[in-house]
Amino acid sequence: MALIMSDVDRFEAARPRLEAIAYRLLGSANEAEDAVQETFLRWQAADVERIEVLEAWLTKVLTNLCLNVLTSARARRETYVGAWLPEPLLAGDPMLGPAETAEQRESVSYAVLVLLERLSPNERAVYVLREAFGYPHREIAEILNVTEAASQQIHHRAKKHVADGRARTEIDGAAARRIVEEFLAAATSGRTEPLVRLLTQDAVSVGDGGGKVPARAKAFEGALAVAKFLRGLFKPSAAKRAQVGGAVEFYCAVANGGPAAVAVVDGRVIGITCLEVTADGIAAVRSQVNPDKLVRATGQWAAAGHGSAPLHTL
Repeated sequence: MALIMSDVDRFEAARPRLEAIAYRLLGSANEAEDAVQETFLRWQAADVERIEVLEAWLTKVLTNLCLNVLTSARARRETYVGAWLPEPLLAGDPMLGPAETAEQRESVSYAVLVLLERLSPNERAVYVLREAFGYPHREIAEILNVTEAASQQIHHRAKKHVADGRARTEIDGAAARRIVEEFLAAATSGRTEPLVRLLTQDAVSVGDGGGKVPARAKAFEGALAVAKFLRGLFKPSAAKRAQVGGAVEFYCAVANGGPAAVAVVDGRVIGITCLEVTADGIAAVRSQVNPDKLVRATGQWAAAGHGSAPLHTL
């Protein structure tokens, strides 16, 4: 059944919320856009006059499409080269969705997106719908075709898995900038001691190159090991500049609500390093360098028109 313009307008009004749900569920902006577009096609083919509550119908279709993607993604990631990390989004990206409550902000934080990868598809769906968007268990149960009691049990289990990760600290923009400045100063000092002082004793460092950019497949663990790796990573050389196509400029940014260092070459984002900060220091350094997962960030970066000087140039 063909949609009239008012129907398209109704869907477009719902698109930002749908994209925010899909991104949290999938950890990929590109896959989120695809899932929302497929939801639109399902909506286009539906008898819209028989749909009583548009939001509920769209959310159910989208969530189940995302569950299918998550199920197949497990098999695909077995052949993924190296570590798989979510796609980071820079501050201001509408796909980050609502950020009025602590639960909403935490649900899209990079650290939590990483933890959500450990959950089953149903656990991830219940956690996102409940924590980030406040859906009651009655509606979640209808979306997932489970009982309300089962939805509550799944939510309890998912929340425990996320809480068992690591205690995180909420950071405002000014604090994020100070953290990134200190991190880059230590990483480019040529010494391990300044980095060790910033890191927690059990700190980890991992990168996602997707087989297209060199990145260590196994995480570095422990403050000293991470510090030694970062010292070498940030050591300037002609070979590194030749590999990425020019001098690398590092800027301070906020990605997924947390402090991040953005690496830029001639206006193109080639890496985003997200720092997970706890009361004891930097607990995780996660670098996304897979170019496929930086296309959206490059567009954001260009649109923002960053005119400030870089914090460091490699």
